Amino acid sequence: MSRPIRFLLDGEVRELRDIDPTLTVLNLLRYDLRRTGTKEGCAEGDCGACTAVLGELEGGRVRFRAVNACILFAPMLDGRALFTVESLKRDGALHPVQQAMVANHASQCGFCTPGFVMSLYAHQREGAATDTATLKDALAGNLCRCTGYGPILAAGQAMGTDPDARLAEALAVELKAIQPTEMLELEHKGRRFLAPRTAGDLARAVTAHPDATILAGGTDVGLWVTKQHRSLPVVISLNEVAELLRIEDQGDAIRIGAGVRYVDAQATLAGLHPEFGELLRRLGGLQVRNLGTVCGNIANGSPIGDMPPALIAAGASVVLRQGEASRMLPLEAYFLAYGKQDRRPGEFVEAVIVPKLAQGRIFKAFKLSKRFDQDISAVCAGISVGVEAGRVTDARIAFGGMAATPKRAAACEAALTGRPWTEEAVRTAAAALAQDFQPIDDMRASAGYRLQAAQNLLLRAWFESEGAAATRVLEAQAVAHG
Repeated sequence: MSRPIRFLLDGEVRELRDIDPTLTVLNLLRYDLRRTGTKEGCAEGDCGACTAVLGELEGGRVRFRAVNACILFAPMLDGRALFTVESLKRDGALHPVQQAMVANHASQCGFCTPGFVMSLYAHQREGAATDTATLKDALAGNLCRCTGYGPILAAGQAMGTDPDARLAEALAVELKAIQPTEMLELEHKGRRFLAPRTAGDLARAVTAHPDATILAGGTDVGLWVTKQHRSLPVVISLNEVAELLRIEDQGDAIRIGAGVRYVDAQATLAGLHPEFGELLRRLGGLQVRNLGTVCGNIANGSPIGDMPPALIAAGASVVLRQGEASRMLPLEAYFLAYGKQDRRPGEFVEAVIVPKLAQGRIFKAFKLSKRFDQDISAVCAGISVGVEAGRVTDARIAFGGMAATPKRAAACEAALTGRPWTEEAVRTAAAALAQDFQPIDDMRASAGYRLQAAQNLLLRAWFESEGAAATRVLEAQAVAHG
């Protein structure tokens, strides 16, 4: 072990030595630190009962993020401050967030309450808005089985501003004092955790351990440990590599590094097109977006990942690195088969490059799921269509949940290209989706539903793009059918 993990807990520097590299922060809190206010509900980052708050240095200030402790590995605390519900005590009095919960009768059975309190605490410390819509987004990652959302939202509106704002500068100084300057290397009972600090060191570590698990946000990898009970012999984290935490404007495209979290990419992607912003708003709860990364969603290769269909439709490319060499390929070419990607031994996803959309281009991103917030997609669609003089010049149409990989709809695109951008042409192209996909039945949707939904989403893209003109078509159809 090169050095201990060092983090702040209530202003006190804590050190961790000789620990399991995949020990979750939830288990560290409950069983080692005896902080039992943090609850285990689902152990998969879905319910929010385990919500804790991380304080991280960013640009000289402290950024407060609500996270799921159940899928956060303890080594990821290195150089950060951790806050739990016990951290809010102040000489026997309730914290203003807790007081607001009490005053608004926002706790029923109480099991989920610490998680809600910590989500509101992070929201307050970030100085975020407390209107109902903003609070709903902030709390979408916390589930209340007693259906007490109304009083909890009222508590968020009543909690006031951050009473500890004056202490943020002191916290920044304390965090600066424990910032690591060398790679973290842990070993415990034959298992290793490496956290390189430069892209070069990361590339060398992956080359030396080509079968290692590459860790970004851990929102998928965490479940491999908590749900599948996998033993991960070598974990290599890219979270400390500054080069991979950057978003770069390349003029005609945006380059998003492998360590960029969803929450930090959201404004940039929404700037490319609002559809990206809305898609990201529904991707997990805020705790998931505070940890998960855009490139991690790609690297994992799930056929139901939310981002790949929209990124494929936008013409994105993925950058892969092996040692000092890099290569770039169209994102759709990266996905080869179920669970198989075009990633060679010792190679890792370094970035995704997203072209800026041409002015006037039609771009739509749709997600269908049983639950609006924080649910896995049954069908996800990315639709990008160029139209000039009323005729389709080109089309990039991709779907998730329809095949073993995120996939472009080649027959549909061919049926649309060169045709007038009309309802009739779109319906013909939608019918061609049956040539592109043979979806399966599973717990999220039947094959028939998926195909019908995909066809309807393409038609919806046309109606939305035509606006008032499409409304007149619908009205005429309604009249014709009585």
